[in-house]
Amino acid sequence: MWLGTRLWSLRDDGGRITSGVLLILLVASTIWVALTVTAPLLVPSDTLLDLTGTVGMRENIAQFESLSIVPRTIYIIGDLECHQIAERSYFLNGNQMPFCSRDLGLFIGLALGFGIATFFFLQPNPIWLLVGLVPIGLDGGLQLVTGYESTNPLRLVTGIIGGAALALLLASFVLAFREDAKRTTSSEQERLQENSDTSLDGGVESRFDEADQ
Repeated sequence: MWLGTRLWSLRDDGGRITSGVLLILLVASTIWVALTVTAPLLVPSDTLLDLTGTVGMRENIAQFESLSIVPRTIYIIGDLECHQIAERSYFLNGNQMPFCSRDLGLFIGLALGFGIATFFFLQPNPIWLLVGLVPIGLDGGLQLVTGYESTNPLRLVTGIIGGAALALLLASFVLAFREDAKRTTSSEQERLQENSDTSLDGGVESRFDEADQ
């Protein structure tokens, strides 16, 4: 039930993939997480120690010039899309990761959420999915407007919860759109069949009338 009191309902469909679109999103999000985690491992140890900057600004391009194409691309995207504050990021191989801990959690959560939605026919209650965005909103919002300072583990966990909730919410729209398309196609086929049957009945009656004459 869509707006009931349950968190979700689960339909057993024999383990089939629920949607090709969701499978593509799962593969894409999983590859992105893998690239994000792998990038600092492809850079010489202790090379990228502080990428602190501002969202939307290309401030660390000079540090990426000597990197190979894969990590350079990932770090450039991170430079544009994330503040990359060193204290709010994890380090691997002695290198700062290309995205902060909260963004990393979001990416992981998106992959997990799409993974669940791809292999299980969930009908989540959208209210609870929106509730899943509350922890990251509170953690990030309080940090933005007050003196509160979160921790990397908390940023990571709230990011995972928020990313999974967002993925499941998007998946519910994808599946709802698919079901609506199926119903529309089915209704159209039924209408065409009814018109066909009516035409056939009319043709038979016409032949009988001609025979009687």
